Amino acid sequence: MKRSLLIKPMMNEFYPIVTHGDGIYLYDDTGKKYIDGCSGAVTACIGHVVPEIVEAMNDQAKKVSFVYRSQFTSEPAEQLANKLNELLSSDNDYWSFFVNSGSEAIETAMKVSIQHWQEQGNYQKNKILSRWISYHGITIGALSLSGHVKRRERFVSMLEDCPAVAAPYCYRCPFNSSFPECKLACATDLETAVERIGAEQIAAFIAEPVVGAAGGVILPPPGYYEKVREICDRHNILFIADEVMTGIGRTGKMFGLNHWNVQADIIALGKGMSAGYTPIAATLVSEKVISPILKGSNSIMSGHTLSANPQSAATSLAVVRYIENNKLVENANKLGAHLLKRLKELAISSPIIGDVRGVGLMIGIEFVTDKQSKKSFPKSSMVTKKVVDQAREKGLLVYPSAAGKEGVHGDAIIIAPPFTITKLEIDQLVSILEKVVSEVESEIT
Repeated sequence: MKRSLLIKPMMNEFYPIVTHGDGIYLYDDTGKKYIDGCSGAVTACIGHVVPEIVEAMNDQAKKVSFVYRSQFTSEPAEQLANKLNELLSSDNDYWSFFVNSGSEAIETAMKVSIQHWQEQGNYQKNKILSRWISYHGITIGALSLSGHVKRRERFVSMLEDCPAVAAPYCYRCPFNSSFPECKLACATDLETAVERIGAEQIAAFIAEPVVGAAGGVILPPPGYYEKVREICDRHNILFIADEVMTGIGRTGKMFGLNHWNVQADIIALGKGMSAGYTPIAATLVSEKVISPILKGSNSIMSGHTLSANPQSAATSLAVVRYIENNKLVENANKLGAHLLKRLKELAISSPIIGDVRGVGLMIGIEFVTDKQSKKSFPKSSMVTKKVVDQAREKGLLVYPSAAGKEGVHGDAIIIAPPFTITKLEIDQLVSILEKVVSEVESEIT
């Protein structure tokens, strides 16, 4: 057999060849069927091969698939920008800058936040703060913001020192406390970082509403984001919400921040925007942030060849409308509660599941050697890999995640199926996972 020249995540491992998808299922070239229990990379939120989306893609392809954004705009791009602004239900308008990936959306958010201050003659506010145990993308700028130790380590010499704030990781409180006795120490840690660096130098603070790949779905304690917003406002710092994973319904609300009484100045979207049907992402910029730019240079210094192309815009617009028309955000909320309940029941019977946490159809499972001490397994045990591999062998796809102290020394997976999953299919998913966890437990203990 001719060797593959395709660079895969691990080039010495075997990857089955996918042939087609159908709803929440994927099939390989042997005919094997898989439950897509993580929507790929928490992306395929409406399932695979939805006829309405295929039709919209074909219709746009018959018209025009590409135009360059400095020469033309297009009806799909204009409509998508209006639709995203409508979904935010804000008193202020948000403008859309379309790009091709979540990493690019974060890079654009970084540039816009700094340009916002430059346009007002303030060139000193050029630093962006972020949290440890976070992930914002793999490009150099986005990776600089990411507090994901494992993904940073090869490129540290090229990265900025942006992570400066503790994560709101209640299961492993970085301040050795618990809520509410902690008095939101994880939020006030932002204030400490601002005081150390100087607010006059800080353009923005960025956070994932719910931490994804870097921590196995970490939700903050009540009042956290309200406190963060207050600190940012008081120190004249912009707040960027990285909604690449949480946005467009994943958490059971249209945007992750909708779970708190908070609005961001800039929002990065991706993944669920197109449900994986096409590469597209967006940076949403509030009127407050864009106003000095409109009065100044009148141009944002960013852009890509394929930005705002009509093919991707039409596809994304069809996805968002499909989610709305079929009430899939409500479905994610309702079925997410059932999935969380089933997984918590599994945790009770399993000695190696330390924590199950999540919201909507975004749920993390963290594995430990001892529930009382919350001690993580040694790296040599490769628990996450064993769970992922054995689940795939049994026809279930789950997403590997970092976890543990500093997001380095632990094991976790993310369960995030398409919003179209049924209650029966959730029970099937949990049944497979129960067998997987039991087998891994026997193997490592």
